[in-house]
Parts: sequence; C-alpha cells; structure tokens
Amino acid sequence: MGSSTKYIFITGGVTSSLGKGIIAASLGKLLQSRGFSVTIQKFDPYLNIDPGTLNPYEHGECYVTDDGAETDLDLGHYERFLNVTTSQSNNITTGRIYNNVITRERKGEFLGKTVQVIPHITDEIKSNFYKLGQDGKYDVVITEIGGCVGDIESLPFIEAVRQARWDLGPNNFLVIHLTLIPYLSAAKELKTKPTQHSVKQLLEAGIQPDILVCRTEHHLPLDVKKKLALFCNVQLNSVIEAMDAESIYDVPLLMKKEKLDERVMTKLKLTSKTNTDLEHWKDFLGRLKNPTQEVTIGLIGKYVSLPDSYKSIIESFTHAGAAVECKVNLKLISSEEIHTENFKSKLEELDGILVAPGFGERGFEGKIETVRYAREQKVPFFGICLGMQVAVIEFARNVMGLKGANSTEMDPETQFPLIALMEEQKKIDQMGGTMRLGSYACDLKKGSKAAQAYGKTKIHERHRHRYEFNNDYLEQVENAGLIATGKNPDTGLVEIMELKNHPWFVGVQFHPEYKSTALNPQPLFVKFIQAAIDNKKVK
Repeated sequence: MGSSTKYIFITGGVTSSLGKGIIAASLGKLLQSRGFSVTIQKFDPYLNIDPGTLNPYEHGECYVTDDGAETDLDLGHYERFLNVTTSQSNNITTGRIYNNVITRERKGEFLGKTVQVIPHITDEIKSNFYKLGQDGKYDVVITEIGGCVGDIESLPFIEAVRQARWDLGPNNFLVIHLTLIPYLSAAKELKTKPTQHSVKQLLEAGIQPDILVCRTEHHLPLDVKKKLALFCNVQLNSVIEAMDAESIYDVPLLMKKEKLDERVMTKLKLTSKTNTDLEHWKDFLGRLKNPTQEVTIGLIGKYVSLPDSYKSIIESFTHAGAAVECKVNLKLISSEEIHTENFKSKLEELDGILVAPGFGERGFEGKIETVRYAREQKVPFFGICLGMQVAVIEFARNVMGLKGANSTEMDPETQFPLIALMEEQKKIDQMGGTMRLGSYACDLKKGSKAAQAYGKTKIHERHRHRYEFNNDYLEQVENAGLIATGKNPDTGLVEIMELKNHPWFVGVQFHPEYKSTALNPQPLFVKFIQAAIDNKKVK
C-alpha cells in the first residue's frame, strides 16, 4: 500500500439508489479542486463478473472504459465529474472476487488450506481496495460499496472495510455513510429512526461511520442534526445535509457549502495543496442554467422506460447543450411504437433525431422508419452503434433498392448482409466481455462533418459491438452517396458514415457518449445540437 494514500469508503443505508455515486463523484471533485489526485472505485455485490451481460432494465446502461472493461454506470459519473479515465480496476463485483479466489484454489495456491470467506474472500476484496493506491499515483482513493448495509451479499465487503481500518490506521481511513431522512407528511416531521437503525447495523459489523451524509427533501433543523449526532456517535459538524438538487452537477457546490470536503480533510489530516474554487465548474453550471435557446431532440430506442439505460447519452446532451448555451429537451421515444402509419406524427416536432445503441431485433423496424424520415425530411440525424447500422440498412433498402438488406444479427439468411458479424466474433461462444470493447483509433476524412467537429483527423473512441459494416458493399454504398468518413487505420473497419447533401447526417460505430465530461463536452454532440438549432431556425 502507498503509505501516503488516504482511503475513503462510502456505504449506503435505509434504501438503495440514494446517489452514493454522485456523492462520491462530488467529494472527488472537491478534493481535486484542492490539488489532490483522486480516483473512485465501485464494488458491486452481485455475482455477475461484470454488468456486460445484464439487461439495461436490470442495472441501467453498461459503461465502457478505455481499456475495454464493461462496468457499472457510476463509473460514468466518476469520469464526467473528475475528467479522469477509469479502468478495469475501478469496478469490482462479488463475481470477480470469487472467480479470482476459486481460480487460485484450483491452481493449488492455498497450499491445502480450507478456503473460506474470512480470510480468503475478504483478503481478495482488500487487495482490490488497495490496488489503485499502490503506486502512489493517487493521494485519495474513494471506494463506493454498492447495495445497502444489511444486505446478505454486502457482508464480506463490510467486513473487509472493518479490517481495512486496522491495516491503514485511523488517519488514512474514513467511512462516510449515506442515509435517508424520510419526511412523514401526515405527521409533518422528519424521522431519524431509519438512519439510527442503519448505523446500528454498521456498528454491529464493527464499523463506526465518521461522517453521515443525509439525503432529505427538507432542510434538517439543528435539533434533528443533534439527535443524529448523539444516537449515531458522530460529531455534530459531521452530520451533512444533502438536499435534493435540480441537477446532479449542483451537488459538488452544495457539498462544499456543507463543508463535506473540510470535514474529510480534517479527519484525514490533509492540507490543501491549492484551492481553485471550482471556477470552470461554476462557469459550466452558469451556461447550463441560463440557456439562450432551446431544441427538442428525439432519442429513439427500445429501453426508454428506464432512462438510466441511456445515462451517458443523456448526460452528453447536458454537457454539449451547456457548451452552446442551449436547453435540450429530450423526448425518449420507444422504437417499438414507430411504424409506417404513425411515424410522421411521432417525429415531426423534433429538431434533431438520435437513434440509440441496442441489441436484437425488437423495435428494429421502428428505427428504420425513423432514419428514413430523418433522411428524407433533412432532419439532423445522429446514429450511435446500432444507430449507424440502421442508417446503412435503411439506405440500402430505400435508396439503393436492395430490398431485404439487413444485419445478420436480425436476419442470418439475408440476401444483402450490409452489416455482419465481425470475423473474430464468429468463434466466440461466451457472451461476457467478448465484444469489441474499449478504445480504438479512427482516421477521419478531411473536410467531413466528423473532422470539422473534432478539429483533427486522428481520434480515439470507445466501442462495444459484435457486428460491423460489411466492406464488400463499401464501394456500392459510397457510389450511392453514403460515405465512410471514419475508418480504423489497422483493420479498415468503417467507424463513421455520413450522407452527402444532407445538413447533418452522421452515424458512428463507436460510443462517443462514453467520453463526454462536464468540462470537455463530446464534439459530435456539440455539432449535432448546433445542427438542430439551425434546423429549427429553417423550420
């Protein structure tokens, strides 16, 4: 362990989904603004090795890192707030922990010992706690423990946190417990009992939280804070109020106002290296909250009933909208509800159309209709991953006359497989972690919309797909007017398609949304919003 590295653990009580990820990211941002190098990791108690095989309805989107790890969507928050890339090491699941231990047991590495949850599983968890702090690259490592204190599946993680205090010593170790203070409207009062119970469960597991962050819809009066401090064994100034905010990007400033960073620094005996006062962040928030124009953009996908399925895309619109001082009204429209009879009524009020990534054929034909509408009506169009593939198939069917053109994902027997399984994917029988994942290079055509957006011709973007554009059709497609303006320099894989004679029609095979951050908005999103603004003026 890097002896100088400080470790902060964030646990949750009372209920899940209180926003541990946002609190972790906000605290990280505040410590960063004081000159510390910070990273955040998430430990998830489920048995999947990673969320790559989970339906988005189960867990929201699957976020992909530069090194090709399929991870929890909270890692997206960490990157968007901190502007620092994460990796495979920043997201660990129970499945990974057990997998590592069992693999070592099969190799005989435990020398005949009985392999048990304590010490073997907890030791493996701890070695993953400390991994990111080992080379001294980070001053502070924040670890978010997923789930809720008291869950059976979280017990080994909580025990590992308890042991970590012994390993690290009191000045290098801190526990923040995020909890809920419900308001009973009938009684018109805030209730502290659920939090007391939650802290009691932590104490039974041998952990005394140092700071309580209390999610609440109403301000906490002093007497409520005193009661919490007294019954939960924390200092009064370590009871932090976390009111609901209008935007997640307000939370760092709210936490600064509540002096969360100061409490953390006092307890960890840290002194500020600098204090940048978050000027750039405030500037971003100012533009976000004072737009000078607005547009309506349709996000067409099949998981729209759970917006978290498109978390990174939605946040990318926030970042890019702020960059051009434009409020983006996103309409999430289910592609299953779009068909030849109704597409006009569903799409005509949109200033721009984004066709979202996804897998499988459910809602596929609705996406085809959507692209056709955007192409024919000259509405700015942005297709991501499957969205690009749909654009190619629609073009082949309706412009090139290749009736029945398809992706072999949707129709393995199609006569015109414009999209086909990648060569290296054909031998794969395991689903998890086997797609084309992570960051790859892309060369852009000079003068293309993509090159104008990025302001350069060499870029790197993150991927998550098994199917690709079939280069056997490239010449035909380009002759008809759909141009490959971005290609992978090593494989010739088509990464970007643009339609000639259209104000803005861009499909990308990669996922640009994974690299958008609050302070570095993704250039394609910025240009797409700009095109939607121009389209609205023309209308």
